[in-house]
Amino acid sequence: MFTESYLPTRDGVVTSILLTKKKLEELGHEVIIFAPEPENPRDKEDGVYYFRSFGYKKYPGYRIAPFPSNKCEILKKLDVDVIHTHGLFYMALRSMFAGRTLKKPVVISFHTMVTDASKYFIRLPIPEPVINRLSWFYIRKLLERADAVIAPSHAISDELRQRAPGMRMIKVIPTGIDCMRFNPSIDGSPVRKKYGLENNKVILHLGRISWEKNIDLVLKGFALLAERVDEARLMIVGDGPARSHYLDMVSRMGISNKVIFTGFVPDEELPLYYAACDAFATASKFETQGLVILEAMACGKPVAGINYRAVAEIIGQNQPCYLFEDDPVSCADALEKAINCPKEHGKMIRERAEQFSAIESVRKLCDLYEYVIKEKKRRLAER
Repeated sequence: MFTESYLPTRDGVVTSILLTKKKLEELGHEVIIFAPEPENPRDKEDGVYYFRSFGYKKYPGYRIAPFPSNKCEILKKLDVDVIHTHGLFYMALRSMFAGRTLKKPVVISFHTMVTDASKYFIRLPIPEPVINRLSWFYIRKLLERADAVIAPSHAISDELRQRAPGMRMIKVIPTGIDCMRFNPSIDGSPVRKKYGLENNKVILHLGRISWEKNIDLVLKGFALLAERVDEARLMIVGDGPARSHYLDMVSRMGISNKVIFTGFVPDEELPLYYAACDAFATASKFETQGLVILEAMACGKPVAGINYRAVAEIIGQNQPCYLFEDDPVSCADALEKAINCPKEHGKMIRERAEQFSAIESVRKLCDLYEYVIKEKKRRLAER
């Protein structure tokens, strides 16, 4: 597996890779990771092959690996069966080159709608529409050269079919979640006690704190809700490049006493935070799936989410449904409904999340691997 981001960075892509790797290995498969080297050598993992890299100053926490390497020779010695890339840039190009050189099938997982975030990390004197057109030209060429493309949701699959109609194959395979780890029986009272929230209605936002996550809308909607529901509290779990921006925003809005920024929370403690909330909220239009939504639902929690792309697909098919538009009033209304969701609806919410179990997703992935391996051999034999 090739990836643009890996530990110690924590994001949806890394979470997806770690869980998929774990489940594939449980089924007896061998998974080898190729990633940019971390800044601190102590963060390196045994068994991972690293590319020399440097930090990307415009987007802290991410690294770029443009330098030449001998990884193609390493792949040849490893005699891999399939190359699966989880990025769209340098690592994707490396994987495509390796696949062509070694005559191995290449599968691309489309995790990130990078064009939606380009304005935050590409600071060039070029109009945004031009950057988007150039980006999609490159992405289309990349996807159409892959042996298969994986979309994590039908919304993204439909969009990619329009953007890259020449793809050989595209399959919808959501990244699964661990429904044993995230479940309704978890006791979140220690987290509530830690932050003095025993008698409050708690809304949770969990994930990387970055501009493309549209946390502005959640804060504006929550500010309106706080005027109606005095006991409402918003807990923002995570860290990221926009944290100071949102701390300042909360202060200017006069809701600092009702918004809690926990900072980074270790992965093993995340189930406790889901369990501690009354509802989960996301306004991100950036999501191609949204693992945090499913993790919250697996804990039986109602989700208030923006009516857009994969977010709408995941929670829109679930009843009760708390979708909102790109508007603070609409967001506030959905948040209020969500925190007052009847407890008995938790079972229905949990059942929806169980449709995205990790083991089922990995079985579908194995079927795809088998198909592209056979199809690659067939095409090579016909030459």
